[in-house]
Amino acid sequence: MQDHRVRNQASGDESVIGVNMELNENAQIDTSEVDDRRGSGGGGGLSGIPIPIGGGRGGIVGIIVAVLVALVGGGFGLNAAFDGGGSGQGDNTSLKQKCSADDALQQLDCRNNLYVNSIQAYWRTAMPEAFGDQYRDSKTVFFSQGVNTGCGQADSGVGPFYCPADDLVYIDLTFYQLLADQLGARGEFAQPYVLAHEYGHHVQDLLGTEAQMRRQQQRDPGNANALSVKLELQADCYAGAWAKNATGTADAKGQKIFTSITEQDIQEAIDAAEKIGDDAIQRRSGRPVNPDEFTHGTSQQRKQWFSKGYETGDPKSCDTFGGTL
Repeated sequence: MQDHRVRNQASGDESVIGVNMELNENAQIDTSEVDDRRGSGGGGGLSGIPIPIGGGRGGIVGIIVAVLVALVGGGFGLNAAFDGGGSGQGDNTSLKQKCSADDALQQLDCRNNLYVNSIQAYWRTAMPEAFGDQYRDSKTVFFSQGVNTGCGQADSGVGPFYCPADDLVYIDLTFYQLLADQLGARGEFAQPYVLAHEYGHHVQDLLGTEAQMRRQQQRDPGNANALSVKLELQADCYAGAWAKNATGTADAKGQKIFTSITEQDIQEAIDAAEKIGDDAIQRRSGRPVNPDEFTHGTSQQRKQWFSKGYETGDPKSCDTFGGTL
């Protein structure tokens, strides 16, 4: 096994990719599944985004806002808040060159591109097998500072999100530095967990789950937050199902994308899920835990549902709604 020693460009930590999970250096990185808009400008500001914690954008409050509004799934909340907007188009020339080089797996953006390839390869098979519906690919947009989306304008403070209006996943890769340094989720496998959760929202969008949930929120506004929690926990469960099956995913030529994923990798994802539970975030902000404000689920719930997806490897086990939708 050849280890790929890298300095994590997000956290600054040096780690060995291969001691835990091992990416196949022969796997082809399909950059067509990414839209690289870094450096292209395109919007900033927080037009219409709700700030559930209150206060400014700096310091720990800014961190909590970034995580609670959008960490691992805030795109649906943002969709309701944005005033609409346009979308741009990136230029993948530089990314394609970088991810074709011999040291591609040393690069944060290339590894994340390969994670996207694996996640979508899984759902192309899993979605029709589990639900009888065909999967439709969604690109991940790499942006820096600000971006125009089908849901309006967003900036890096929003964190990763999925926009159902344009069916795209958005991430500023510097987010991983916040995840590592401010929330303590330093493990490499926290990164594909974040992306797999966002693609879980894409699956919910394709299946109509998100639309059904929104209609239920309108009928029962008193339970709007509880319904949001169920949506987020289901996306966590879908991420776990992908993780269980990730070593079976392959590139267009049949090369495996992952050659190994260890229990330590899975623990890194679980650790990330626990650190971004609503109760953990509220404690970190210095506020009392208030279940009425939960939108993503407690640390225990997020751990539980990711673990269920991983243990079963079956997205059909991820019915957090209990058949109520």
